[in-house]
Amino acid sequence: MIVAGFHAVEEAVRSAPKKVEWVLFDESRRDRRTAALKQLCREANVSVRFGRGESVDRLAKNHQGVVARIAEVPLADEAAIFAGERGKRFLFVLDEVQDPHNVGAILRVAEGAGAFVVVHERGGAPLSETVARVSAGALARVPVFRAGNLRRFLDEAKEKGFFAVGLDEKGDDLYGLDLTGDLLLVLGSEGRGLRRLVAEGCDVLARLPMAGKIASLNVSTAAAAAAFEAVRQRRKS
Repeated sequence: MIVAGFHAVEEAVRSAPKKVEWVLFDESRRDRRTAALKQLCREANVSVRFGRGESVDRLAKNHQGVVARIAEVPLADEAAIFAGERGKRFLFVLDEVQDPHNVGAILRVAEGAGAFVVVHERGGAPLSETVARVSAGALARVPVFRAGNLRRFLDEAKEKGFFAVGLDEKGDDLYGLDLTGDLLLVLGSEGRGLRRLVAEGCDVLARLPMAGKIASLNVSTAAAAAAFEAVRQRRKS
């Protein structure tokens, strides 16, 4: 997998240097940020390569003059995704979120909120270079599990003590819910939202309070707003 841009490459080198096969720099860049990343690669024993700008262009877009090849991201197993201290576990469940930019942004939110991520095996976006770049390195840090059947996964998670909250514009006010304890935050696909069986598998459907006339937010923006309401409540408790 190719990741691109200084933030994503630097995070990959810092968090998982053994998975970084090489870092390729545009040989025409000789600025301070490039020099600092080269030094980080040397300290982490990561192979460094140099090429002309068009060589970097062929590997990625919006690369800022640096790309890296990362060994395929290993997916977490179900035992790992349910691991953690009871009462403090937090999972995002993505029901066929298909835009890689949204998946990457949600991974970044999950890393900041201390959550793991469950994605739909068939309907969601693949963990591509775009996902890695937009996640700004979070893909290398956040455990991700692919569930073949999300409804079955929700049922199993609830048996293990999780409270499943599905985001839906017709649901209850999210701010009125208790989001402490083991929590599943379930997010639907762009446009269609939660599928019926997935929605029925949630303990409650909830909406973000909207002051304007637009009924809903982009899924990654909604994920951030909902997640940090949960973080606020959990820190307070």
